Amino acid sequence: METNKLHLTAAEMGKLWAVYIGNSMAKCVLSHHLKHVNDEDIKKILENALSLSKAFMQDIEAIFKQADFPIPVGFTDDDVNLEAPRLFYDDFHLYYLQYLGKAGMSIYSVAIPLVTRKDVRNFFLNCLNDTAKLMSDVNDVLILKGKLMNAPIIPNPEKVDFVNKQNFLRGFFGEVRPLHGLEIAHLYGCINNEVTSKALILGFCQGAGDEKVKKYLERGNDINQKHIEQLSDKLIKDNIPSPTLLDHLVTTSTTPTFSDKLMVYHKIDMFSMKIREYANSASLNGRKDIGVLFAKCQMKVSLYVEDGANIMIEQEWMEQPPEAIDRDNLASK
Repeated sequence: METNKLHLTAAEMGKLWAVYIGNSMAKCVLSHHLKHVNDEDIKKILENALSLSKAFMQDIEAIFKQADFPIPVGFTDDDVNLEAPRLFYDDFHLYYLQYLGKAGMSIYSVAIPLVTRKDVRNFFLNCLNDTAKLMSDVNDVLILKGKLMNAPIIPNPEKVDFVNKQNFLRGFFGEVRPLHGLEIAHLYGCINNEVTSKALILGFCQGAGDEKVKKYLERGNDINQKHIEQLSDKLIKDNIPSPTLLDHLVTTSTTPTFSDKLMVYHKIDMFSMKIREYANSASLNGRKDIGVLFAKCQMKVSLYVEDGANIMIEQEWMEQPPEAIDRDNLASK
């Protein structure tokens, strides 16, 4: 049997479905960004990103049609007001694309070993390669404009050494060692996620219609602020500068730009990515105090994501992902 005639597996269905929904959301946001961007370098990057989102969606539609799988609704032109004034200044678009690229790459890289159909595997390989190239281009423009918030340089070790004391793992009491390179890198990565998320939430709050949605977004802003302070404190104690806030890149527009549905889903998606980031950071960490902090951040964010899902369900905004057969329900009929 030819590969493209095989049925989609649960992993292939789930991953393709999630990528389609995510890129339909990105398409709405990027379309509005492009409507107002002035900087030609940033405009070119945004055009490339939007083109990729559209191409990924088209490829998935082709796979779904061949497999007789219903095309998800996702997010449409009804979820964005392209005539609304600009909500963010040009530089924010680059930081937003950094988030978008990290979120996409985390999904694509995990999908590759899970899928078995060759065409689906090649699709995710292409997504990963194209997104990695986009991320590289974004970083090049940030460097060009002197805006890249990167982990600082630390001294080269004088020689190869080995850990010979248990205090390497300490973090609360006694002698606490300085942060090592992996800890600094992931603290920086997590803080960059938080400051981008915080600026995005500020913009969303200004145009939210439903009071419950507005309060949900405001709560997300509080979580972002708290986590920025807690994670930055670990860097500051070692005299290492922390990434700065991006709140100044939000305009004063209060015109509704995105639907409440899109904004709630976007924050669920963004906070879900942070759960993955915290877990990855914790796995490469050695100090107990930092491990505990990541665990607490993860718990706080997980509860926030659950509450967002409840809002989506109450409003009948949540699209049903593909699921296994409910045998118990079948048996009861």
